[in-house]
Amino acid sequence: MGDTVTVPETYGLGPIKVTAIAGGKVDMVAQLTGSGYSVSGCSGGGGVSSEGEGSVGFSCGEGPAATINDAMSLKVVDILDAAAVLRIKPAR
Repeated sequence: MGDTVTVPETYGLGPIKVTAIAGGKVDMVAQLTGSGYSVSGCSGGGGVSSEGEGSVGFSCGEGPAATINDAMSLKVVDILDAAAVLRIKPAR
């Protein structure tokens, strides 16, 4: 584990780190670079500080893409044992 994916700054997130792959889900954590955070399509959680310097954790399974910060689409394409294929692209 511990693989990190750098995403464009416009997504409002620092690098996304995979923390676990188990039970049909990929658990990830990322530092927030903006002042807010939103996710739809997979479970999310975490804390956001007033300066936008918090981090957020989210867990996604295979299926429809999640939209994060109305800017990024994240889809878990496939999970194979301890590996996963993620597709990250602009939401629009």
